[in-house]
Amino acid sequence: MNFLFEIGLEEIPARMIAPAQAELARRVEDVFKRERLLSGVHEVHSYSTPRRLAVLVRGVESAQADIEERLSGPSWAVAFKNGEPTAAAHAFAKKAGAEVSALEKTTTSKGEYVSAVVLRKGRTAPEILAEQLPKELAALYWPKNMYWRPGKPERFVRPVKWLVALLDHAIVPVEFAGVGAANMTYGHRVLYGEGAVTIEHAGDYLGVLEAAFVTADVDLRRQRIRKGLDAETRTVPGARWREDETLVETVTNLTEWPSVLLGGFDPEYLSLPEEVLVTVMRDHQKYFAVEDSQGKLAPYFLTVLNTQPDEHASEIIRHGNERVLRARFNDARFFWTVDQKIPLVDRVEMLKAVTFQKDLGSYFEKTESNLRISDRLATVAIERGLAVDTAALSTAVRLAKADLTAELVKEFTELQGIVGGLYARAQGLGEAAALAIYWQYSPAAIEDAIPPTVEGQILGIADRFQTIEAMFGIGLEPTGSKDPFGLRRAANGIVKILAESGLPLRLSDLASDAEGKLASFFRERVEFYLREVRGFAYDVVNAVLAVGFDDVGDTIARAEALTAVRGSEDFIAISAAFKRMNNIIRQAYEKKLWREGFPDKVVKPKLLSDPAEMALVSYVNRLMPEVESLRSEHNYREALERIATLRPHVDLFFDKVMVMVDDAPLRDNRLALITKVKTSFSSIADFSEVVTGAAV
Repeated sequence: MNFLFEIGLEEIPARMIAPAQAELARRVEDVFKRERLLSGVHEVHSYSTPRRLAVLVRGVESAQADIEERLSGPSWAVAFKNGEPTAAAHAFAKKAGAEVSALEKTTTSKGEYVSAVVLRKGRTAPEILAEQLPKELAALYWPKNMYWRPGKPERFVRPVKWLVALLDHAIVPVEFAGVGAANMTYGHRVLYGEGAVTIEHAGDYLGVLEAAFVTADVDLRRQRIRKGLDAETRTVPGARWREDETLVETVTNLTEWPSVLLGGFDPEYLSLPEEVLVTVMRDHQKYFAVEDSQGKLAPYFLTVLNTQPDEHASEIIRHGNERVLRARFNDARFFWTVDQKIPLVDRVEMLKAVTFQKDLGSYFEKTESNLRISDRLATVAIERGLAVDTAALSTAVRLAKADLTAELVKEFTELQGIVGGLYARAQGLGEAAALAIYWQYSPAAIEDAIPPTVEGQILGIADRFQTIEAMFGIGLEPTGSKDPFGLRRAANGIVKILAESGLPLRLSDLASDAEGKLASFFRERVEFYLREVRGFAYDVVNAVLAVGFDDVGDTIARAEALTAVRGSEDFIAISAAFKRMNNIIRQAYEKKLWREGFPDKVVKPKLLSDPAEMALVSYVNRLMPEVESLRSEHNYREALERIATLRPHVDLFFDKVMVMVDDAPLRDNRLALITKVKTSFSSIADFSEVVTGAAV
């Protein structure tokens, strides 16, 4: 059987649709799994438009199967006295729905108990779904909810207009927010009209909506948009539309029946920077930019419509969009011209009137702090052999926030930083400074590129760290899921720049006294980068972080080496041995079994009595210089491979030698030996953290 569930709403914000679609599909599938309503082969499909979320489940059962289960009751001695049932036996039989004569004796590790096998009749799918689906809808996460029925408790992203719940042909009596489910949905408001559309069978869903000018399949809608963009662009010789996956997703979630229209604008506007023109088109009008064969902006745009106009209507719509865009471009050109009358260097003083944070002062004060941090970082980088244009860096840091006073940024806030870089270039302040200012907010997201220049990288780190340190200083660190000042994103940017730039800087260079909450915060961000961005297994991440994360690039190199060797038999065995050493050492400390001298972990040769421990000491002493040399050269993979050669000696030691003997001096010496082995070879990673024999 097929089950269709659709919730119809007023228009949902585009950015909220995809997560909600996925979550609803997961919740509906979980209900079917939990309630044993899925057949052996089933499929779950999810759909959405701005006005609806839907799930279609194929291969469902009409009812749960009956099941037998054994219920346990009181002890046999309590239930039966001298072979006769007591009140306890009768009470249990009544609860189980069984005759007293059907009660059985079950022997467990705790004794003998009364039990009964009962048949649980399966419930019907409509009964279960009517009960469970309203709960799942109510639990659906939305970034913002609203009330729309006075005095009623329901909160949802937008008012609920209709529900569809069909098990093949039959309506399932689901009710939510005062709306009962039916077999009727609604088509495109303009192209189909306000009348309801009947769905005779759950499996007909997509076809019924297509006939009503609604493409509910998101993938198909996205594909039609891309084909439309391609087709319209081909009408301009040599042109191509500028790829923008984020905008494609946005317009996909803004439309039910998309079509694409090409428009144009006066080439004279191309005298404005591309960044300004594209921002106006993309962020303000949801237009796609068009470029020529050389990748330069062309005087055209593409807009995605939620309708299918005829030729006459298309001309009217095209002219309307061109008129709106012309007005926006005129605004941008006016602001660009007006802003040039006050150079960036003269705008720095104006930052005293721009508040950074009410308890932390103005952006002028933030700029002064940024300068101190960037100067320190540049000095460290130069000492470690990196070439830094300190004059350009100083100029960039001092002017980085000046564009906050510019009219163009006030109108188009998305261009913050970019405008400053463009103005710096136009005002002849040097390309190095201009690029640093331009790229200061990159990466804005973890998948974005880092600044391409050393000066931009140092500016980006200094600015972010100043914000983080200042906010932590007044107790505004992130808590749980709350991070109103975007400090996690800022720290992610720092870690990404350090990881991917080659800057010879460490986290401790940002603030030598950074500890406590701030150190833990950056450790979390390094862990996030290693796991979520670089894709390292959780135990590899734990192992390398356990021995340090100050040098982000070095931490990545150690994780790469550990990942490369962790599958070998020798390394798996060594990891297990180190885990064993760790446990023995921990138990010794917990039980306070060591004697004086053991805390110094000194191995006394005269107390070595077993050939196996002698062999281990001898091999460790030979191996240590080799591993240390490889480690100092950052040749971590070969170092780990050499450490793995400890295996036969460690195996023999644990096979032949008892560490926790009663002889205290001997025990101390053997504890000192395994401590020496563990600490001598754990500077790359803590091998006891590696999960052996498990896929992670």
